[in-house]
Amino acid sequence: MNRLARSPKSTSGTTRKAALGLAATALAVAALPTAILPAQAASDPLARYHHQRLDWKSCVLGPDDATGKELEQSGAQCADVTVPLDYGDPGGRTITVAISRIRAADTAHRVGPLLLNGGGPGGQTLGDPPWVRKAMKDVAARYDVVGVDPRFVGRSTPLDCHWPTGSAFRGAGVDRAGFDRMTGFSEGLAQRCRQHAGDVLPHVTTRNTARDLDVIRAALGERRISYLGYSYGSYLGEVYTTMFPGRTERVVLDGVIDPDRYGPRLLRGVEKANRRALEGWASWAAARDTTYGLGRTQRAVLAAVEHVRAAAARTPLRLGDHRVDEHLMPLVVFNGLSQHNDAAYGDFAQGIRDMLRAADGHPVTPSPWLADVLKFVLTGTDSPYGSVQTAILCGDAAAPRDPEVYWRDVQRAGAQDALFGPVTNNLNPCAFWDRPRERPTTIRDDLPALLVNATGDPRTTYEGATAARRMWPSSRLVTLRGADQHAVYGVYGSRCVDATVNAYLATGRLPARDVSCGARDR
Repeated sequence: MNRLARSPKSTSGTTRKAALGLAATALAVAALPTAILPAQAASDPLARYHHQRLDWKSCVLGPDDATGKELEQSGAQCADVTVPLDYGDPGGRTITVAISRIRAADTAHRVGPLLLNGGGPGGQTLGDPPWVRKAMKDVAARYDVVGVDPRFVGRSTPLDCHWPTGSAFRGAGVDRAGFDRMTGFSEGLAQRCRQHAGDVLPHVTTRNTARDLDVIRAALGERRISYLGYSYGSYLGEVYTTMFPGRTERVVLDGVIDPDRYGPRLLRGVEKANRRALEGWASWAAARDTTYGLGRTQRAVLAAVEHVRAAAARTPLRLGDHRVDEHLMPLVVFNGLSQHNDAAYGDFAQGIRDMLRAADGHPVTPSPWLADVLKFVLTGTDSPYGSVQTAILCGDAAAPRDPEVYWRDVQRAGAQDALFGPVTNNLNPCAFWDRPRERPTTIRDDLPALLVNATGDPRTTYEGATAARRMWPSSRLVTLRGADQHAVYGVYGSRCVDATVNAYLATGRLPARDVSCGARDR
């Protein structure tokens, strides 16, 4: 899972504008026109989807569509793929899944399509082919690089529960009264989804997204696809390869989720990794005390963060038009820890400085990064993102329904880590969701894939990657050591990691053994 807002590459202004342009679009369903199908397809209940003709066109939706313009400049075209809303009723209502494609230039050595998923769940991927092709270097010419906005995401048929926030996640607070407030908050979000999108919620699942990928494969006229998935996209890849064996060519999973730990409470257990990431950032900030003024030592910087946490628990911090309380302050910190680079560290340091000044009673206009996070969690601007993310997590697996289960976990985890424990163990709307219609996928016990993970990843922890590696003896693991980084290939800038992934994409041969790369190899 990526940061509670968005994946590293999809936080760009271009992608955000595309998302905002669709936020108020109503859910649309339509019937797929009956087509004349080959005789051999008559026994296939999905034949009309598998054999549909895609209408490729410009990706630009209007004069302000920066994502579309970037795609067009890269030579991409876009199309809508029609899929069933309910795969149990393929003759019924339909929805569309938006895709983009930059075609292979080296047709003589073409491998086939490389489908992308940037994680979330609920993240847009339609705009990702240009930067992925850049990461692929020369091997990009041999692939059709295909971005997919999964069902109900981005330019696909949208879903919006009309939430006052872009994230269902919050900290539980410091006492039972705060926890009870969050229980009411989560129940209210679930009720809004039931009210505004109850008829489609049962179909917002990873299994249905995997089925959509296979319809896309067939509609592209391909027997097999290659796949690159980040974070939650790694789980989607695990599900797809399990449900559709023999239909993948080359599979790269970056930021690997242990499938045995996936579910509505998948953040449980990441406290230690986030604490290590916070400590690493604090050392960085201490070395730049003249710039950020947070303290000259790691201990002093961490004390400043704790001062902010305690102040927000007493009285909400005033930051421009927003108020940051005991439930939101830990979430802001959590959102600031996923990218290990100077730019991200600097943004986070400015945000902590803003909150520290507010805690000391000064009027504050939040810096751009903090303003963006506060807009995300405190307004309905990104309600579609939070709605879909939550619907997928709740639709994939059942969560405990008794608030007392969460309260006990919050108390236990909070005693170990008062900042992160109440976030990662708190209840969410899944406690009030209808039961999933399908059982969680039992992931295959071996997968010949290339796995990529950083040792300090605060989202999809390194332990998840090593668990997956043990599960799949025919896979190989590429480890980025010494970095608190979520999503590595093409994002962090490791020559070692990128070269290893590209060699696999070029040859289809996994490394003879696991590969270890140093964080300084950039």
